[in-house]
Amino acid sequence: MVEWDGIRRIYRESLPVLAVSLLGGIFAGTVLGSDRMIAGFEQFPGMLLLLPAFLATRGNVYGALGARISSGLHQGLIDPAFGTDERLVNAVVASFVNGISISVFIGVLAWAINRVLGRQSAALIELVGITFIAGTLTAVVLIVGLLGLLFVGYARGIDPDNLVGPIVTTFGDVFGVVFLYVAMVLVGAIV
Repeated sequence: MVEWDGIRRIYRESLPVLAVSLLGGIFAGTVLGSDRMIAGFEQFPGMLLLLPAFLATRGNVYGALGARISSGLHQGLIDPAFGTDERLVNAVVASFVNGISISVFIGVLAWAINRVLGRQSAALIELVGITFIAGTLTAVVLIVGLLGLLFVGYARGIDPDNLVGPIVTTFGDVFGVVFLYVAMVLVGAIV
């Protein structure tokens, strides 16, 4: 039997977050299509190849973190507050290490694929430097932002399961694109 009140609650909690997610996606696309970003892609061949994988893994890694935290909140195993709770710390550290590791791996893989296919590629150190910097910055923002919004939402009676997907998608796309640009500028200034 369909529980209409439950369906209405899900829509009431999800639609505002999805609307913000839509705006975030448009902003990320605007940044991605900017002249400066395109110049960065030209300066560092291989960036366009790694971009989809980089953005997708933000959702995979931090979506898993959000799901763990959401389950912990529902089960009463995690308090909705920043602290030194062992479960929370373990989940955060694992996500941080996974996010940065996969970012570096994506840089290496993009370089290797371009080399194997005989395409022009930025130097390995450039691609790895860019993905490392962007991966580290997105990890910090995604972890703090995701936890903050989940804790505030949960404290206000919003089901964290309705928040995880849109938050991770929006933060991952917006900050992933912005921090890739920041990383290209930093690596371009250093190299």
